[in-house]
Amino acid sequence: MAKTCFAIVVAAGLAIGAWGQQPQQPQAKSKKELDAFMAVRNAPDPDSRIKAAEDLLHKYADTQFKDLALQMETMAYQQKNDFDNMLIAGERTLEVNPDNVGVLITLAAAIPQRTREHDLDKDEKLSKAEKYATRAQTVIPNIAKPNPQITDDEWTGYKKSAMSQVHEALGRIAFARKNFPAAEKSFQTALELAPQPDAMVLYQLGLTYAAETKYDEAIGAFDRSMALGGVKVGNRDLAAEKKAAAVKAKLAGASKPAAPAGQEPPPQGEPKRP
Repeated sequence: MAKTCFAIVVAAGLAIGAWGQQPQQPQAKSKKELDAFMAVRNAPDPDSRIKAAEDLLHKYADTQFKDLALQMETMAYQQKNDFDNMLIAGERTLEVNPDNVGVLITLAAAIPQRTREHDLDKDEKLSKAEKYATRAQTVIPNIAKPNPQITDDEWTGYKKSAMSQVHEALGRIAFARKNFPAAEKSFQTALELAPQPDAMVLYQLGLTYAAETKYDEAIGAFDRSMALGGVKVGNRDLAAEKKAAAVKAKLAGASKPAAPAGQEPPPQGEPKRP
């Protein structure tokens, strides 16, 4: 089930690019500047949005819409599954506004997903992702409503959803570090805070349980993920595949004496969004 993107909520609520305690409506200095920004916002596809954002920033270097334009460019690269350029655009956004929660969450979640076991800079990458997640955790409680038409209950729900995504990112980071107890706790917290169950988080929780050899819990998490649509890549459902692997591992473990701790590596997996 698709998450409510916190960045989109704020962008829709008066197109605000600031994420501090006192959001302010950015102002265009001319109609042409406003039209250039609206071209970014109304772009029909990621490539058009990226081009429109760069056109805006080239023509109006001091635009008050810089934060929001770069944020939308970051999300456009995410849609294209272009991690390298998403990271560049995201870091450009954070140079303008270090408290841009949408970008902080996006980078915190994406970096561990793209970090491999034997990357020489693995620790550096994961530390950076953790810094972004921790920053988002600090900022979210203090964000004011961008639009008075949003009710207090709705705004509380949006912030809980954003915090859920932070904990999902922290779970990914812990999983990449093979700190499975911490990953389990983070994914469970993400599910508790989410307004609705999320198939991807349940899949990642299942991977974590499997890594801890908690096969019954893993199978249950994969079943819940599959009931919500699973994690599809082409014609494959990764949740179904990992459930089958967990069932096989459980049966194999039941058919032979338990090995001493540490002698049998737990099954691994890389959580990946379709």
